[in-house]
Amino acid sequence: MALYDPVSQLTQRHIIFPLSLVLFEFATYIAHDMIQPGMLLVTREFNVGPEWVSTSLTAYLTGGIVLQWLLGPLSDRIGRRPVMLFGTAFFMLGCIAMLWVQNIEQFVLLRFLQGISLCFIGAVGYAAIQEAFNEALSIKIMALMANVALVAPLAGPLAGAALLSICGWRTLFWLFGAVTAVALAGLWYGMPETSGDRAKSLSLTSLAKGYYRLLGERQVIRGSLAIGLVTVPCLAWVALSPVIIIHDAGQSRMYYALLQLPVFLAMIIGNLTLGRLASRMPVEQPVRLGAWPVVGGLAAAAAGTLFNPHGYLWLTAGLSLYGFGTGLVSAGLYRMTLFSSRAGKGSVAAMLGMISILVFALGIEAAKAAYFSMASTGLSMVNLCCGLLWLWLICAFLRENGSRQRNSGDA
Repeated sequence: MALYDPVSQLTQRHIIFPLSLVLFEFATYIAHDMIQPGMLLVTREFNVGPEWVSTSLTAYLTGGIVLQWLLGPLSDRIGRRPVMLFGTAFFMLGCIAMLWVQNIEQFVLLRFLQGISLCFIGAVGYAAIQEAFNEALSIKIMALMANVALVAPLAGPLAGAALLSICGWRTLFWLFGAVTAVALAGLWYGMPETSGDRAKSLSLTSLAKGYYRLLGERQVIRGSLAIGLVTVPCLAWVALSPVIIIHDAGQSRMYYALLQLPVFLAMIIGNLTLGRLASRMPVEQPVRLGAWPVVGGLAAAAAGTLFNPHGYLWLTAGLSLYGFGTGLVSAGLYRMTLFSSRAGKGSVAAMLGMISILVFALGIEAAKAAYFSMASTGLSMVNLCCGLLWLWLICAFLRENGSRQRNSGDA
């Protein structure tokens, strides 16, 4: 018998949990997006070059890898709720500690520690959402959560640019900590316990065997790699757009912030479209539909910047089309990947998170190297390669998924 019966209809009582989780996710995002317009202020204060702007995001994402392997199985054993509450409090304290950094190395170290919060969202929070609600409702909730989370890169740069005109960059971290405190209170009150099996072993041997088995499951690996690859262009834009627009093009922080709007508004529209489609068609269909704008947008950006290496408006236009496609595919692909294995959902979510965030970090570093070598042309080419690899993986994933469904139907 299931520990917690999945909810099929969202009520006011049930909505506190996903709202609090997305508020925590929002806090982790604005902790990067609001500080991005001020990263050149940070590098100037610590007397380092602009290459440290993207290093901050790489450190943040790397932190999101280090504990995934433990948190998923740990929440399978002791429950999602206590692990999630600890992670939220940890991030809040990490934000407060940023007030005392004295050099860029300490800044990056704290960004790494703050990034550990991503482990809790992916390996614990998302798994709890999938367990707490049925398939159609969980996809709708994940899509709506993605929309709220996208407000961070949408409004974060604008809000950050405005606040930085009246306060220092350190003060922003008080705001991030305060938002996290509200999320912590909501999770304490509203998060149900959907897991917990004290019989599960947490020995290193059993964990290693479990992950080794997951490494042999093609659908888990394909889906995890695909989720990572389809997100790289967005993260590369977040990491490098301050350098592209403010440092290299000489534009203002507010102009930089305004250029974030078309990309992330397109993602929100894609997520809203997915929310409407979730109960009307199989989960695979929006993924197929989203493939066209994903690859088409990245190809358009590459073609535009090939003729004008400094044409960041071409890059913005192509990424906006790509953003709409990403909104269509992400929540459904996550659901299919998580349920492609019979292993504990915490372990699968942890494996998914480790692989995808590793792809994020490597992709950002590849995009950074390409940009500093070949300007926007190099960045666009890396993004297009990610899109084409994603398309190849997703075609293989959907073929095997369809084959499994036919075989189970015949049985």
